[in-house]
Order: sequence, then structure tokens, then C-alpha cells
Amino acid sequence: MKVQTSKGMITISNDVFTNITGAAATNCYGVKGMAVRSTTDGLVHLLRLESMSKGVKVTYNDDKTISLELHIIVENGVNLKAVSRAIMSEVRYNVSRLTGVSVRNVDVFVDSMVVG
Repeated sequence: MKVQTSKGMITISNDVFTNITGAAATNCYGVKGMAVRSTTDGLVHLLRLESMSKGVKVTYNDDKTISLELHIIVENGVNLKAVSRAIMSEVRYNVSRLTGVSVRNVDVFVDSMVVG
């Protein structure tokens, strides 16, 4: 995505958005990590910290905003609605603050729950 400033043009790569989003989401209470569904066996896998951006999809909108889709794994027993709302708020705030790009919407998909 390209952002015009008074000093020139800034190009922000997709990796920047996915890394900020993954870090913000995993810092929320009750989140064990980002998830990815395996194409070979169809199972959901917990991603390591260095590859957590694979659980995030960025969509660029025509009005120069972005939409984010997150796939997460949460701890057993947490309130899914409260955790999802916290993630949406945290991700929207951090992405906007760090990049200056407006976030249109954040969709959270809880792919799995783990005990402990």
C-alpha cells in the first residue's frame, strides 16, 4: 500500500500489516497464537512466533483502507466474544497508530481451543 505524506510517498508491504496484526492479537488475553489450516491433512496448526503472520489475511480496499482477517487459537474456557472484541480493538488501534492506514474491519475466526 502506498501512503502519500508531505515529504513524499511511503510504500508499506503486506508483511508489515501481518506482523503488526499477529503481534497485537497474540498479546491479548486468552489467545494461544495464530492458526493455519493445513492443506494436506485439513487440521489446524498453532504457528510459531516467527511465522504467525500466516494466520492473517490483508485485503486492500478502494478507499485506501484495509480489511484484516485473523485465524486464532484460544485457551479453553475464555469468553470468545470478549476475546474477539479485545483483538479487534487492539489490532485496529495498533495498525492505525503504527502505519497511519485506516482499518475498515477486523474479522476474527477462532479455529481451535486448547487446554492449558
